[in-house]
Amino acid sequence: MERNRKDRNGGVLDTVAELFDLPADLVAGLPHLEMVGSRQLYLEHHTGILSYSEAQIDVNTTGGVLRVRGEGLALLAMTAEELRIGGSIAAVEWVR
Repeated sequence: MERNRKDRNGGVLDTVAELFDLPADLVAGLPHLEMVGSRQLYLEHHTGILSYSEAQIDVNTTGGVLRVRGEGLALLAMTAEELRIGGSIAAVEWVR
């Protein structure tokens, strides 16, 4: 009975995340970002770079466009799902 209530209210993704002890955002494929001070940004689950300059980088994600602004921005590493941006990061914002 308890299990059916969770399926109805929390959804299938929440149930799968709980069953396998995984974070719900990972199961849903939502973007995950981490910053190291204001010098590096690490992003998982991107779908491509939309624009790139030393002052601004726009990255497409499943949650919308992530805009990184600053000085001396550079793409340090990139794979199909992960990227690392370095430089002096002044702002990170979601553009809807």
